[in-house]
Amino acid sequence: MGKIFYIMGKSASGKDRLQTALKEIFGERLRTAVLYTTRPIRSAETEGVSYHFISAQRFEELKAAGTVIESRLYHTVHGPWIYATVDDGQIRPQEASYLIAGTLESYTATRDYFGAETVVPLYIEVEDGRRLQRALLRERSQEHPKYAEMCRRFLSDSEDFSEEKIAAAGIGKRYENNDFDECLAELAAVIRKGLQ
Repeated sequence: MGKIFYIMGKSASGKDRLQTALKEIFGERLRTAVLYTTRPIRSAETEGVSYHFISAQRFEELKAAGTVIESRLYHTVHGPWIYATVDDGQIRPQEASYLIAGTLESYTATRDYFGAETVVPLYIEVEDGRRLQRALLRERSQEHPKYAEMCRRFLSDSEDFSEEKIAAAGIGKRYENNDFDECLAELAAVIRKGLQ
């Protein structure tokens, strides 16, 4: 039986960069799953790699078919955006191990769906000032920066990743991403042990 290593943390905590680096380290030993979203694609993203970018209507069709493992609705300054994990055959822990990035909410739903013995939490933390600086740099690099949405996400993270919710999700260990290489090495050690 494989494991699902689930990276989560507030926005601009480095989840995507860590996921990419870990995938390079472990190669075929860790599969990934592409999540779904109704939000517009960003300039540096690729359909089917970053996310499956779908319409709200398509999301409703997936939900009606009973294939949505979990979903989150965000009321953004640009309208409602949905993010979802879909049971579309990508995730088969009985056959392989996976590396997935998401939110605390998506982690708990995925853990409940596949079982706590299968899903390993990797909670990434970064000091808020540093995260805000990273988020601003990332947004500035977009062709059409959405600063209001960046601020909404930043403030929303305080509630979405409250200490009460972290405790309720059973998250014990936290990984500080102040030094990327150190954090990567720590995560790689945990995954290496889990794959044995």
